[in-house]
Amino acid sequence: MINGLMKQLDLTQLDLRNFNSKLKNFAKDGISVSVLHPQAKHNLAVGILNQCQISIEGSVGYYCCSFSDGPNFIINGNSGWGLGSNLMNGSIVVKKNAGASVACSMRNGQVCVYGNAGARAGIAMKGGQLIIGGNSGYLTGYMMQKGKIIICGDVGDAVADSMYEGIIYVGGKISSLGNDAEIGKITTKEIDYIKKTLQNYNINKNADWKKIISSKKLYNYDALEPLEKTKLTI
Repeated sequence: MINGLMKQLDLTQLDLRNFNSKLKNFAKDGISVSVLHPQAKHNLAVGILNQCQISIEGSVGYYCCSFSDGPNFIINGNSGWGLGSNLMNGSIVVKKNAGASVACSMRNGQVCVYGNAGARAGIAMKGGQLIIGGNSGYLTGYMMQKGKIIICGDVGDAVADSMYEGIIYVGGKISSLGNDAEIGKITTKEIDYIKKTLQNYNINKNADWKKIISSKKLYNYDALEPLEKTKLTI
């Protein structure tokens, strides 16, 4: 709690517009909020631009916790697709599973899914970090531009398809690499980084970690920046 206060909002007693309005007002004052009976509704907790703690006691629908900058969300259930879209800063923790396109276009912050994630996880990521404790679906990291994805389990087909920059670490099986993706050389420092990151979320995973990066064969520029000429390492 930012200022020691805690409020409850019950979605059986509020419509969506009033709920989001009250939540934003509490966030402006740094008041932590416990959301009761979310009923898997869509577009919950959108556009929160202040630091605060928001705990959602159940599952949410699509595009929840999106377009936010600063809050720390905990979802004690499952999430629909588009969770954390365009996250600017802060964190989102999902205790169960997430649908398609989790953390799409996120720019900073952390998203952690303890269970499995659907297709297109981390699509068009522009920064930040996505952690998936289970498996991830097809086209994970599609058109990724920056940031890191850590997948403890298996990943589906066409992972990192058309990825420009960024790194994807996979602890399980890789169904297939996407267009212009390749397996890079992983360092001991990177493995230590993965383990430390997972320990922050109490995830213990011993795995034969693989590193996926862009081959950069689809780049079509007259001159590349120095960073674009090298493979990203930590």
